[in-house]
Amino acid sequence: MSFLLYSLTASVYKAYQIELHIKNYERENLKIAEENRKKSEDYEYYSSDAYIEKIAKQNLGLVNPGEEVIIIPNDKIDASGIVGGINIEDDTVKSYSGLSNNQKWWKFFFDMEV
Repeated sequence: MSFLLYSLTASVYKAYQIELHIKNYERENLKIAEENRKKSEDYEYYSSDAYIEKIAKQNLGLVNPGEEVIIIPNDKIDASGIVGGINIEDDTVKSYSGLSNNQKWWKFFFDMEV
């Protein structure tokens, strides 16, 4: 009788261990599937024409036909506040000094503090 009880207990314990392994592998499979989905989306984005065009414009300075590039100078402002023949008020010069290029564009388009 004790042998049967021992056999039954051992079988139940092994089944429990197998269930734990199965649940762990299922969680791991879900995690890997999510990583694969994310990497697939990243691959699609990085191989898209929009991304390639963006990188070409950022790193190589390329522009599409009909586009114009506007450059806001950093240190080209003289003491009189004249930039390229356009008189800029002193407070405008002070408000743009010390800002990054992105912040200057944000302020230029939206006239907001950054």
